[in-house]
Amino acid sequence: MTVTNADRMECSVHLSADGRAVEILDQTQLPNRTVTLRLTTAREVYDAIRTLAVRGAPAIGICAGYAMYVLALQRRDLPGPAFRAAMEADGAFLISSRPTAVNLSWAVQRMLRVLSDHADASVAACVELLRRESLAIHTEDIEMCRRIAEYGLTLVQPGDGILTHCNAGPLATSKYGTATGPIFLGRERGMAFRVFADETRPLLQGARLTAYELERAGVDVTLICDNMASVVMKQGWVQACFVGCDRIAANGDFANKIGTSGVAILAKHYGIPFYTLGPSSTIDMACPTGAEIRIEQRDPDEIRTMWYREPMAPPGVKCYNPAFDVTDHTLLTAIVTDRGIVYPPFDVNLKNLFEQSE
Repeated sequence: MTVTNADRMECSVHLSADGRAVEILDQTQLPNRTVTLRLTTAREVYDAIRTLAVRGAPAIGICAGYAMYVLALQRRDLPGPAFRAAMEADGAFLISSRPTAVNLSWAVQRMLRVLSDHADASVAACVELLRRESLAIHTEDIEMCRRIAEYGLTLVQPGDGILTHCNAGPLATSKYGTATGPIFLGRERGMAFRVFADETRPLLQGARLTAYELERAGVDVTLICDNMASVVMKQGWVQACFVGCDRIAANGDFANKIGTSGVAILAKHYGIPFYTLGPSSTIDMACPTGAEIRIEQRDPDEIRTMWYREPMAPPGVKCYNPAFDVTDHTLLTAIVTDRGIVYPPFDVNLKNLFEQSE
């Protein structure tokens, strides 16, 4: 499988036509402006990830894979040891941009593994191997998203109401997306769903991105404030909750955009199935529980001033602004992956998932 021109149009991240840059759709500008950024340095990629110009765990992984190749291309004249040392340093720098999303470190480490697996190869050969690996990461994600969408579609019926939080569509991944993948795939097959999209404060990914994607696709989407989810559920308008994930621990606890755990608690109260959907690369079997997931803390001004014409909080007020929270596995109905649907007990069945695949 290869990345086609059609795939490039449906993904927010791709390798430039000349192969010398990572090109991303700047998600901070949506929905009002469509801006493409060309990234050629480690600092530019770091900043794009840190500022959320590229976001969504799988999309970050794709971006990191391409970035490692682009940086290798720039270092192809270095002697072998210096080349490998520079790539290790670049990889560590990129990983430090956002610590929670496991796909970032997974993609970087996968690219570095190419170098360790070909320790005797020339620099030129390594650069070509890294190019192929970066393309493989992207094409595999497209296929993973399609499979996740197929599995997720079996969990809902036409006409169901689906509540989602944050953004886990094509902008955050590739092609169909993860959490909203079943909705897009269902739409292709003539199935209609009613979607309630949490606006997802403070960065409004649900309002700016999910509502944007779904409306463009012709899906019946209703935007709600985060604190309206309970009312919508109580009305009987929601039959399932689909959310993405940035890291899944071995016991099924998972990190996702802040506010996800609250949605899960509400769904449990109202007896609504609650699913997280993500590629198997998001599962971190080396992380025992959610307690070990490092949660990124972001700039307080995202709460105080962002999106406002003038500040909406006292200038000196203390702010607590975690990017993610951890949802306890006991609140999960199932985890939908590209390898199948995983039900409790998650500690046993996640392990089985990998053993069966191997």
